[in-house]
Amino acid sequence: MLTVKNLHAGYGKTDVLHGISFEVKAGQCVTLIGANGAGKSSALRCITGLLPVREGQIFFESQEITQYSGHRIVRTGITMCPEGRQVFAEMSVTENLKMGAHTRRDKEQGADIDRMMDLFPVLRKRARQMAGTLSGGEQEMLAIARALMSRPKLCIFDEPSLGLAPKIVQEVGETIARIKADGMTILLVEQNANMALGLADQAYLIEAGEIVLQGTGKELMSNPEVSNAYLGH
Repeated sequence: MLTVKNLHAGYGKTDVLHGISFEVKAGQCVTLIGANGAGKSSALRCITGLLPVREGQIFFESQEITQYSGHRIVRTGITMCPEGRQVFAEMSVTENLKMGAHTRRDKEQGADIDRMMDLFPVLRKRARQMAGTLSGGEQEMLAIARALMSRPKLCIFDEPSLGLAPKIVQEVGETIARIKADGMTILLVEQNANMALGLADQAYLIEAGEIVLQGTGKELMSNPEVSNAYLGH
């Protein structure tokens, strides 16, 4: 579904990505793991049109999207649940969900809002509440639901557990697993390597802007180098 080839990108005169390549097949959960500053989120920013690609190509369903703008990429079927939630703080929960469907022209948004409320019962209880007054965990659930409102083919998660309590991190992991079980294709960037590798069909370890190791989630989880450096073993 998604193919990234020889991707180079950076900020100013500084290169951050040095020719990374990976792919995401339909129905998979693929994760990128690595330390802070390794280039994981920069890769996502390239895929979603937020960071210019200096060299390389990005294909989605065999269509090259390397130079597409962000809003055009959303229309192809890619959406991102951003790092730090970034909900619209002064809008209600329901209004945030409607914003997730802003590119749609069908008449089924109302039914999808009900479906999101069923998937995340806490959002139904908070439907009229301003999003900025929700807890961190509730905001993360809202951000995930808002991303799903565009009916994406590929859902990208950027650090969904960042800043959350361990119990809520577990809930977020269970939520992503449930979304995957429903058939969603997922690309996940996550510093919590235990959670990420537990969810992943395929995983890539990025260090200093390069992919240095790849394999199934189980293979990387059992790799001594990964275990020592990222799993706390």
